[in-house]
Amino acid sequence: MPLIQSTYNPSIYFKNGHFNTVYKTLFYNKNLNYKRERIFTPDNDFLDLDFSTVGSDTLVIAMHGLEGSSQSKYIISAIDYLNLQKIDCVALNFRGCSGEDNNHLYSYNSGKTDDVDLIVKHILSKYNYKNIVLLGYSMGGNITLKYLGEYDAIPKEIKGAVAISVPCDLKGASNALAKPKNNVYMNRFLKTLKEKTILKMEKFPENTINIEHILKAKTFKDFDNALTAPLFGYKNAEDYWKQCSSKQFIPAISKPTLLINALDDSFLSESCFPINEVKHHAYLELETPKFGGHVGFNSSIFKKDKQWSEKRIFEFIQHIIS
Repeated sequence: MPLIQSTYNPSIYFKNGHFNTVYKTLFYNKNLNYKRERIFTPDNDFLDLDFSTVGSDTLVIAMHGLEGSSQSKYIISAIDYLNLQKIDCVALNFRGCSGEDNNHLYSYNSGKTDDVDLIVKHILSKYNYKNIVLLGYSMGGNITLKYLGEYDAIPKEIKGAVAISVPCDLKGASNALAKPKNNVYMNRFLKTLKEKTILKMEKFPENTINIEHILKAKTFKDFDNALTAPLFGYKNAEDYWKQCSSKQFIPAISKPTLLINALDDSFLSESCFPINEVKHHAYLELETPKFGGHVGFNSSIFKKDKQWSEKRIFEFIQHIIS
């Protein structure tokens, strides 16, 4: 499918990408009364699923970004809106992100799709949803696209996916975030990652990770070289990024999928916009609004009509399940 024309045209405030990026985090105040369900993994670990249901035969599985959770404001905003449209939702907390540390030294990474496969199989075995739609933000979007292109037999109940603000090329995105204009974001990510790592080191004192290298990390390359790569068996950060970037899996996607990446998203490099991969793709639509920031896409501060991306998600869901 070709590159599609976006309808997103925000008020002047949200034509600033950084303001658009941080707006929900700072000013969105809604909460959800989730019902938590814990499932166990084959490697003696667990995943916490937070359900918000309204009695629908359609379920959206929402996946958060790096260091996010089911409590991330963009997740809550999307689920609240979809519930109002009579769609059930479940927010996946990746390992170690649900408020309780997971059972291993390792937790999650940007390409760990086996947990998604486990969750999908669990939902299909326990519930009777006619339609399942995947919804991934940022890192969760990368995992969503990789899962759809990596697995040979995607269940028929999965009707498609929406992926938003996706670092399809992890190397490019890591380099983009290392630029001075993104120092605030990089420092915020590294702060929580380092704090979690210190606790892990104390919990698993027999580990062979070099804590000094982690504490000195100033970029994702530093951090992934020091921790992510050795924990998950990659040669180094470059090898991890190469193997886990979703861009290479896009051609194999065989379910209707909408990818929305804003052109002013400072987290993304030019290589994160899979223009060539989309040109002759039968299932993937790429929407590249001029504005939007990273997981922003707010419309107006003063008007009630603020949720462009939530409405766009619902519109696409209606399209693929009709």
